[in-house]
Amino acid sequence: MTQLKTLAVSVLTLLSFHTIAQKRYTNALSPAESARTFQLREEFSIEPFVTEPEVLSPVDLVFDASGNAFVVEMGDYPYDAQPGRFKGRIRLLKDTNGDGKIDKSYVFADGLPSATSVLPYKDGLIVCAAPDILLLRDTNGDFKADTREVLFTGFFAKNSEAQITSMRYGVDNWIYANNSGQAGMITSPLRPDMPPLNVAGGNFRFRLDKKLFEVESGNGQFGLAMDEWGHRFYTQNTLHIQQSPIAWRYLHRHNYLPSFRSDVNISDHELEMFQKTATPYWRQQRSDRRQAKYDSLKTGFTEYARDHFTGASGGTFFGGDGFPEAFKGNVFTGEVAGNLVHRDVLKTVDGSPAFTATRDAGEKDREFLASTDPWFRPANLTTGPDGYLYVVDMYRQHIETPVSIPEDLKKDMDFANGEQYGRIWRIFPKEGEKRPAALPDLRTKTAAELGGLLEHPNQWWRLNAQRILVEKYSWKSGSDYNLIQKQEKTILPDLIKMTEHADPRTRLHAIYTLEALDGLNETIVKKALYDVHAGVREHAVILAEKYPSLLPEIIRLTDDLTPQVAYQAALSTGQFNGKEALAALAGIAEKQSENASWRLAVLSSDGGSSPEMGQLLVSRGNFFNAAAPGKLKLVEDLGYIAGARNGKNDVASLLELVNSPAVSADPQWAAAALTGISKGVKKLTNKREAEKQVSKHLQKLENHSSDAVRKQATELKKALNIN
Repeated sequence: MTQLKTLAVSVLTLLSFHTIAQKRYTNALSPAESARTFQLREEFSIEPFVTEPEVLSPVDLVFDASGNAFVVEMGDYPYDAQPGRFKGRIRLLKDTNGDGKIDKSYVFADGLPSATSVLPYKDGLIVCAAPDILLLRDTNGDFKADTREVLFTGFFAKNSEAQITSMRYGVDNWIYANNSGQAGMITSPLRPDMPPLNVAGGNFRFRLDKKLFEVESGNGQFGLAMDEWGHRFYTQNTLHIQQSPIAWRYLHRHNYLPSFRSDVNISDHELEMFQKTATPYWRQQRSDRRQAKYDSLKTGFTEYARDHFTGASGGTFFGGDGFPEAFKGNVFTGEVAGNLVHRDVLKTVDGSPAFTATRDAGEKDREFLASTDPWFRPANLTTGPDGYLYVVDMYRQHIETPVSIPEDLKKDMDFANGEQYGRIWRIFPKEGEKRPAALPDLRTKTAAELGGLLEHPNQWWRLNAQRILVEKYSWKSGSDYNLIQKQEKTILPDLIKMTEHADPRTRLHAIYTLEALDGLNETIVKKALYDVHAGVREHAVILAEKYPSLLPEIIRLTDDLTPQVAYQAALSTGQFNGKEALAALAGIAEKQSENASWRLAVLSSDGGSSPEMGQLLVSRGNFFNAAAPGKLKLVEDLGYIAGARNGKNDVASLLELVNSPAVSADPQWAAAALTGISKGVKKLTNKREAEKQVSKHLQKLENHSSDAVRKQATELKKALNIN
């Protein structure tokens, strides 16, 4: 009898929890029902491309050269993948009759640990599945991968929301991926000669045709948008669109900068979004508790439960040709917590190397797409070969890392509820005739036909045509020698002609295809430095770094009217040594010091951070004529670098400079230099050299008429442990 009572109580308890969960959290809707909840811009229609059971828990979508859709299914979410029970899958979806609907679904690969991203490569598929990046191939034509090759290994493999992901093929032939700044020592069987690469603090990029891999700047999470000119805009859950104007290879030219953070939040509308769903019970409860704690501690923080970005995901550049003109070149970002898709218009800002992301005039108080269905989880987006936008809907009851939710709130939450669902939606304009499904067959096309596709108005076609040309005809990618010999007589002359094409996008694709096929030369690059389009000039500057004779042309472009071109020219100038480059960097410091990114461009270079830079700034007579916040910060950073570098004359040279007649009239310069030196020497383990350089200036500094200088002199003594 007692056992029956216990059983009855247990059943009632379970039913009670189930009833509470039903009241607190809504049930799933069918695809048709969910579609009716969408509030989409009036110019567009939305339809299902594929739904469950053909796809489950999708988080990424890519179309290969034949138009097949490959979908990443994250069955493990939100838990860490368990060895022996990996649930990551790659689904191959085929539209065999061209009606725009999926009629064949195959499990291309399963048993993958936390797969997050896919990208076509040759006859296979590159897959991010931490701790690895894999190459999967189907060698017998049964639509299932039967070979797995590890390309790279060593990536962070815990929280699936912060793993290696979001691969994109760039116009420069590099493949870029987000790494969330996670630590990892990366090795590759392709390059056993290379030491492990530490990717902590950055993202990742690689080239398989040249067997290269390196860290890239930024701390992108799930979502990477790359525009037609190679600018990267990455997603982080609360900061939905960021940019790093300076590449890692420039930022880390030496190890003595005060900070190596280069992320810029380019949104001009902060964290605000316009959500149509009700606030989930658990989120409201958690926010209320956090806010109470903040208030009790008088922190001044505000915890938002809704209408602010907390789950931004899948930022994607729309390079398709199927939307009205105003929507082309925009960045679309999903918000899985807010159940919406946000749209940003990219704009340049005078003098700033970073773009600004702004709302369209028609979306000042609304989103491009918002749903009242709380299960709608737009985790990712992509442009299709048909020129339309596809939305990857994970469709889950809950999207959140369980560790961030209080235990009592988790009791009636089933984090796996929804793993049996999945939807991918296609968005297309109402006006005009709907396009038929695109079924490309790029791998069967000749080199000339692929070259012709570099003119296509849809970025998908141009990038894939370029990629296949590189894969098929580059000797470094393992192509047949006779095939390469043949293409030298056919495609290379055509590509050279295309560097003068009317469309600047085509010109750039042709230039980088030539670069990969070893067909680029100084003459082509020099001509591109004078191109009428800023995007071509910007990349020409990068390519010109290989040709020392083009340094004067690079320096000329540091005054380009387009800030992205001028900034790249500044970075590239810093790749050269000598008086000509140093003078150019000094000129940049004089004109651009009020912008932090421009200061980084100068100070990250060896020449721009050297004692000679300070001496040149004095002799030129412009920099020190009036103190300004940015100039003072540059001097402080020069002090930091001098102190941290601990060269035989670095600190002494800077102290002599600020005590010189041309500079000493304004004590702000000396105070800034001392502040930086004090911070820099704290990084040293052996401070004898710095102490020796400081000692002969110390008495004068301690007796200085300025309180600020005397104070910083005292701080420097403390930093050097001088009594």
